[in-house]
Amino acid sequence: MWSEKEDPQGAITLLPTPINKYQEDEDERNQVSLDYLELYRSSIEEPEKVWGEVGKILHWDTPWTKVMDNSDEPFTKWYVGGELNACYNAVDRHVLAGKGNKVALIHDSPLSNTVRKVTYGELHEKASLLAGALARYGVKAGDRVVLYMPLIPETIIAMLATVRLGAIHSVVFGGYAARELSTRIDHASPKVIIAASCGLEPTKIIKYKTILDEALASCVEKPRKCIIFQRKNVEVCDLVPELDIDWDDALRNADPHPCVPVESNHPLYILYTSGTTGQPKGVVRTTGGHLAALTWTMKTVYNMSDDDVWWTASDMGWVVGHSYMCYGPLCSGITSVMYEGKPDRTPHPGQYFRIIQEHKVNAMFTAPTALRVIKRVDPLLKIGRQYSPKSLRVLFVAGEHCDQETKQWATKAFGAPVLNHWWQTETGYPVTAMCVGLGLPLTLPKYSTGLPIPGYDVRVVKEDGVECEPGELGHIVIKLPLPPGTLTTLYKDTQRFLEIYFKRYPGFYDTKDVGYKDENGYLYVTDRDDDVINVAGHRLSTIALEDIVFSHTDVTDAVVIGVPEFTKGDVPLCFYVMRPGCRKSEEEVSNELVKLSRQLIGPIAALKICICVSALPRTRSGKVAKKSIADLARDKPVKISPTIEDPTVYKEIKAALQKVGYATEAPDPQM
Repeated sequence: MWSEKEDPQGAITLLPTPINKYQEDEDERNQVSLDYLELYRSSIEEPEKVWGEVGKILHWDTPWTKVMDNSDEPFTKWYVGGELNACYNAVDRHVLAGKGNKVALIHDSPLSNTVRKVTYGELHEKASLLAGALARYGVKAGDRVVLYMPLIPETIIAMLATVRLGAIHSVVFGGYAARELSTRIDHASPKVIIAASCGLEPTKIIKYKTILDEALASCVEKPRKCIIFQRKNVEVCDLVPELDIDWDDALRNADPHPCVPVESNHPLYILYTSGTTGQPKGVVRTTGGHLAALTWTMKTVYNMSDDDVWWTASDMGWVVGHSYMCYGPLCSGITSVMYEGKPDRTPHPGQYFRIIQEHKVNAMFTAPTALRVIKRVDPLLKIGRQYSPKSLRVLFVAGEHCDQETKQWATKAFGAPVLNHWWQTETGYPVTAMCVGLGLPLTLPKYSTGLPIPGYDVRVVKEDGVECEPGELGHIVIKLPLPPGTLTTLYKDTQRFLEIYFKRYPGFYDTKDVGYKDENGYLYVTDRDDDVINVAGHRLSTIALEDIVFSHTDVTDAVVIGVPEFTKGDVPLCFYVMRPGCRKSEEEVSNELVKLSRQLIGPIAALKICICVSALPRTRSGKVAKKSIADLARDKPVKISPTIEDPTVYKEIKAALQKVGYATEAPDPQM
């Protein structure tokens, strides 16, 4: 399963065995679609030709004069001189084409016991009125509007209303506490804030308005108005006189506002990356290039057509919500599902199957963690099998590593291929995938995230920038220019933008991820830069070990980190969560994991320390807070991200580390 590859210095890189040794669909996969190959070649050699055609997907009020201006790299401009409006492309043009009665959004919320269908006509009406209200309070093109909203249609209406005016929205994830919200408000300097009275979790109501009031009390930058949407069937909050206005009153007293065209490279939104606290890192996306790329990928990558139903299982405030819950599906004129709930607790682990059946979902996008959760609590599908997912053609996963055990289980459970793909908040849409709409097969080499999608010239390089051989672990970079729709700068911090992403490898965007390509060009993303550890001179991907741990039938969640060791430099340490109802002891499972890793990897870099815990610190987007665990083990101060679902797990993690001689001097992690 795992092979050892010598590098020029004699160190060993531990990698999955080449694909032709274990994947049965190699012949089909190697017959890569000529449509994909030709388009990919053309996108690298003739980017203006390819993206000029892609740009025609959108409605332009003023045609562009130049497809690409790369005179100030990396600040590449796309569709220069062209003018358009994001709300018009997402809503108005579909209504004018006679699709006003078509369902745009299906909001399914077992938390509030409601299912609501919103048509393109309703989106048009309410976004127009809310835009009129915003204009009344002084919002104009270029101004910022901060949104602090839960996963409800009004959040998307607020996004559309903002860009209808040519203003810039910044959606702050509803899980952020007052301090983080305050930091983002001060950084964005919004003229108006739009918030809801509350958000919902399985066991509690989160009072958004109370958090907003607390945040504003410490803000330097004060908004002119706050528009508050009252979730009347859940929680009604008090309004502050002279500052707050009720959403319904704002719309009732407003006149519909027309779309304001902006230049293609005008900012569409600011999105702060997860984990940002002291120094906000606000990714800026431009309007024309991003909308064109998203609309194009809905067909080329995800193969969505006019009558299809698409479901992205995510939160607003994350890039996935922006790209593939809002702008991608709406600009494509299809129906998009918004699910306000959990995979397992609202009220049972059959919810994903229920939604697919009831709303006839054709393709969905989720994080591997959600699939692991369902597998953990309903492994035999006693609840899931009560529903039929037969409408589902394909299930896409991204955001973190998808272990093979979970992938195989999900393929059988949902009766559809599970395709991993890779992208980042910064890129805004996939970098590698199987472009189903371009004829690529619904199969992937084990552990791969697919082939580069057209426009991305993906390379894997060594520390000195020299390109790696196939199978050789290295740093993943993308040759400039980046395609349209990716990040263009960091808000108010151009210098930091250049230093973070372009200083290390001039002429390339540094993804901060490591991995390798195989001989057929498939990419394998193994870790973040700082997750690769050195064990006695051997470079080791911790994900390689995690996959082995996940293959154990009594393990439902796991993470492997590197911890310091006097003679070897680093050694791997595993935290794992045991399957509910497992009759084995922690000692038995830990010994089996050690033995399994020795068999599959060898004695040098095998696991020797395995610790069972009740849960791992995961963010709302499903990622394990790996770096914070590793920092804790090295006695470094740890600041808990406000996106962590259950911060109390750090207490157990620290105590477990101390039992094996680590974190002995580490301060307690702080929020």
